[in-house]
Order: sequence, then structure tokens, then C-alpha cells
Amino acid sequence: MTIFCVVDDKHVPLYRVMWVAATPHFCGHEDCEREGQYEIRLEQGESLWSNQKDRDRMLEALETWQGGLGGPSGDPEGDWQT
Repeated sequence: MTIFCVVDDKHVPLYRVMWVAATPHFCGHEDCEREGQYEIRLEQGESLWSNQKDRDRMLEALETWQGGLGGPSGDPEGDWQT
């Protein structure tokens, strides 16, 4: 088990990840370069932008690193969904 996950060309330490976006970015600005990408927020206000494949890989790496703390069905949202 490694504490790194590769996003784009970067080896990201899992312990720096604060949250991972569930939906792709959409702000509606014509000149937005991040439209359709997923944000991976790191500590100290830094962000990485990824495609869905890298986002899913990050979520899987975090789940494995934390010992599979999902709900009974293995869904990370588990019983906490409303």
C-alpha cells in the first residue's frame, strides 16, 4: 500500500486531500478552463483538477488507505445518505 495517488502527472500524498468533488465543475464562464473537470481539494487551499478516471482512482485510494470505511454496502456514502 502506498500513501500516494497519481493525478495527471503528480504523485499526491493521500493525507493532504481534504475532499474530492462528486460532480464536475461548471461555472458558466466562457473562458473557464476547468469546465467538466473534478476538483480535488488539498490542504492549505490548494486544488488539483482531474478527469473522472483520476477522480475515481483517488477515491479508491483514499478508501483503501483508510481501511474501507464505507457503509454496509461498501458505498462511501453508506447509511448517511438522506
